[in-house]
Amino acid sequence: MPTQMARALAGEITPEMKRVAGREGVDPEFVRRGVAQGTIVIPRNRARKNIDPVGIGTGFAVKVSASVGLAAEGDTIEGEVAKVRAAVEAGTDAIMDLSVCGDIDGARRAVLAATTTPVGTLPVYQALAEAREKYGAAVKMKVDEMFEVIERQAADGVDFLALHCATTWQTLRAARKHRRVDYLVSHGGSHLMGWMIYNQQENPLYEHFDRLLEICRRYDVTLSLADGWRPGCLADSLDAAQVQELVVLGELVARARKQQVQVMVKGPGHVPLGHLKATVQLEKQLCHGAPYFVFGPVVTDIAPGYDHITAAIGGALSAWAGAEFLCYVTAAEHLGLPGVEQVREGVIAARIAAHAADVAREPRAAQWDLEMSRARKALDWDRQIELALDSRRAGALRRERSHGSHRACAMCGRYCAMQVVGEYLGKEQGVC
Repeated sequence: MPTQMARALAGEITPEMKRVAGREGVDPEFVRRGVAQGTIVIPRNRARKNIDPVGIGTGFAVKVSASVGLAAEGDTIEGEVAKVRAAVEAGTDAIMDLSVCGDIDGARRAVLAATTTPVGTLPVYQALAEAREKYGAAVKMKVDEMFEVIERQAADGVDFLALHCATTWQTLRAARKHRRVDYLVSHGGSHLMGWMIYNQQENPLYEHFDRLLEICRRYDVTLSLADGWRPGCLADSLDAAQVQELVVLGELVARARKQQVQVMVKGPGHVPLGHLKATVQLEKQLCHGAPYFVFGPVVTDIAPGYDHITAAIGGALSAWAGAEFLCYVTAAEHLGLPGVEQVREGVIAARIAAHAADVAREPRAAQWDLEMSRARKALDWDRQIELALDSRRAGALRRERSHGSHRACAMCGRYCAMQVVGEYLGKEQGVC
């Protein structure tokens, strides 16, 4: 059966394209053209039944992804499913299961069953974990074993697979020549490079890229090309290794499209404000307009405990510059693993960033803000809470701080400026 991209290239508007068009408020033909060109992806594994398709790319609202997964002794599948539910309740558009230990198959299947959002994974994590258990060391992983895990995850219904296909000997040499402050922060990328050095072999995901594309084509899985050399500190942003990897990623994007496999590119990382626009422009130019999935980016290295805020700043500016998909960052980043509340908070922060960029990119997005402004003018607290991006928190703060007043604001009380000026001008409250 042909892939979404193959059907788009043949001129067909699929049910998924129609659903995405309805959600985005655009013509279905616009979606079809974007999928055909590769500037839009609709991650949707043909084996997946319980999914509400989401479109990511040019001309659409910026999307948000939340990450969960078994990562430490004591983590449970039930606990990760609770995080999934919290992320979905907070409005995430996608989930990534990044499990690295325990019952990885069971966790993935539970996550897929728990949400109708697209689900992505990083299958090398599981391949390395299984090799560690089987051989006592992840570096002894066999190439066929890695591809077996990739196909197992695709067969389960995973909608997009994140893989470090461009982390090659060429990029490794560039990193060695131009020394970094923080060598590696990508978990999958670093372990893959360790395997390459130990076995003195090229990255199998690069060397056998056509084999990977065949799996993606068979299940109609979207390929998310991850960056093993993403900068882990501001000082390493746009260094030789990162840029060299981006060049290779562009080559792989072209190869994936030729095989009619949908593809997006995952990006940094830690990026100073002055590099954000250039980083996005480089990806768009070198990767032929492929949708850009950015991790944060975090715009300062000094705010552990508040990295959901530093990432929201970077995410808003990156999306304004053209990135289309934001991977959330939680307050626990750099310190530990997030709990349910940090997951929820991280999604909200990323959604604020996404919406701020949407307002700058597309005038229609500001209608939501206009409705809020009208509700504020009318001192209509119920409507304000209803419109709030996080209604639960807004409602709780209002109840806590309003001191029983149903009309005036909590700060001014009976001297509310909105009310006083409205009465002076002789206008009814709520009439614009």
